[in-house]
Amino acid sequence: MTIVELFSNPTEWIRTEGPNGKIVLSSRVRLARNLHHYPFPGWAKKADRQKVLEAIQPVVERLPEMKGNFSESMDNIAAIDKQVLVERHLISREHAAKNVGSGLVVNERETISVMINEEDHLRMQAVKAGLQLKNVFKLIDKVDTELEEQLDFAFLPRLGFLTACPTNVGTGMRASAMLHLPALVLSEQVNQVVQAVNKLGLAVRGLYGEGTEALGNVFQVSNQTTLGEKEAELIERLNKVILQIVEHEENARITLLEKKPRLVYDQIGRAFGILTNAQTITSKEALNLLSMLRMGVDLELLPTTTRGVVDELMILAQPAHVQKAAEKKLTAEERDCLRADLMRNRLMNVTKPAMEERRKPDDGHTEMA
Repeated sequence: MTIVELFSNPTEWIRTEGPNGKIVLSSRVRLARNLHHYPFPGWAKKADRQKVLEAIQPVVERLPEMKGNFSESMDNIAAIDKQVLVERHLISREHAAKNVGSGLVVNERETISVMINEEDHLRMQAVKAGLQLKNVFKLIDKVDTELEEQLDFAFLPRLGFLTACPTNVGTGMRASAMLHLPALVLSEQVNQVVQAVNKLGLAVRGLYGEGTEALGNVFQVSNQTTLGEKEAELIERLNKVILQIVEHEENARITLLEKKPRLVYDQIGRAFGILTNAQTITSKEALNLLSMLRMGVDLELLPTTTRGVVDELMILAQPAHVQKAAEKKLTAEERDCLRADLMRNRLMNVTKPAMEERRKPDDGHTEMA
């Protein structure tokens, strides 16, 4: 598969809706592994990194789960394509900076991606739509087992899997879910939720992980502990916390509609108005406004079919995707103009939010239905 073919369709977790899909966008499990007798990538010389790449890449390519894969050395991937891969959550920002001696293998459905010589020799991840942490773990655990039969992983019975960063030693696992939490943000409750989650030993990060902003009201919740607990226990604990956050977001939406309906309608109405009329728009503004439209779909103020359009636009509106679609280098101003064109064109046939029908009589309007 070529990179053009890989990018020809939106990633599968964007195109499908999983369990608790109104709030949980996706579930991901990542495993970190290293080979015995080779220095970790951060310490390795170029020749060692190349040997590790040559040892791992063909083994990954042959896995049944990686059929029809895209596989390439990072030095052969254009800078703009690397950024598109980051925006699709297929590689980390750190891996996008890698060149000779690092590689990537992605399966056809974009549900499994394997980074070679990122911080560790192997960073493999599986992702699915909605809250499916257990299913995602089963998928990546199968890949891990198949690789372990052919590669000599660095492992000590007392510690578990050895990793470049001490915080990953043990299971080497990071499980996470991407949550859309607009009501908690609007009601100014999100900081309380984040603090409560942190006290439980979990981490809350932005759209692209550590050190990033929660653009589009999207937050990543993940485990921090990898040593001294079994994978199944970590997954179960994370799953319970995420279900609690989902409940808090659902309650926040109900409360906002009961107590501050005009605030909700105003946010959704403004978002629709700007996105369908703007002539220039930044990626940050676009994502935040698309977040409001997505909540509008969830609250049945917009047609259900709009969700797929909005979810796809949340990927396509990002800088590298806009530039890739233009097939030429753009200035920030040119990207903002093309992004606005994209928004207007894709939302052209979407019916405006049905808010008049939802207003209560005490708002000064007649209840219609």
